[in-house]
Amino acid sequence: MRKLTAGLFMSLDGVVESPNLWQFDSFDEELGVEMTAMMNRVDTVLLGRVGYEEWAGYWPGTENDDPFGAFINPVQKFVASRTLTGDLAWQNSTLVTGDLNEFVTDLKRTEGGEISLIGGISLVRQLLFAGLLDSLSLMTHPVVAGGGRHLFEPTDPVTRLTLQSSVMTSKGNALLTYGPRRD
Repeated sequence: MRKLTAGLFMSLDGVVESPNLWQFDSFDEELGVEMTAMMNRVDTVLLGRVGYEEWAGYWPGTENDDPFGAFINPVQKFVASRTLTGDLAWQNSTLVTGDLNEFVTDLKRTEGGEISLIGGISLVRQLLFAGLLDSLSLMTHPVVAGGGRHLFEPTDPVTRLTLQSSVMTSKGNALLTYGPRRD
């Protein structure tokens, strides 16, 4: 069965929204190595509507010499949205129809590499609490963002996780990967 992973950049005060506004000066070589390793394992991406719309407006115009652009443009992308309809313009993008949990369960049963959930805060929460997320990487930068959405909400259920890996980088980033704790 294929693994579903998610990775989010996070500030010390727990903000995961719009990391481009606060992460730029703490991105270092070690973080780049970890991102490259992720891109090498992934052949399918799951996005939410907001992430899709932001990225579809930017990444298709990048040159192929940008490592993330070279990865994200040709990769197979599935977009979960309750408001988008019809065909999606960004290459290799398909709209998820029907129940997301059922779609992801079926997708995990197909042949292929890792499935990465990127660009969807609410999707990460939904699939984590549904038991479908195999690992969650939080790449915490040494910065206080001061405002923005957090990953978790006060009404979320108590959910036990286990630490799968940890890396500290030279610029003080903590890369912590958690998975479901199966008791």
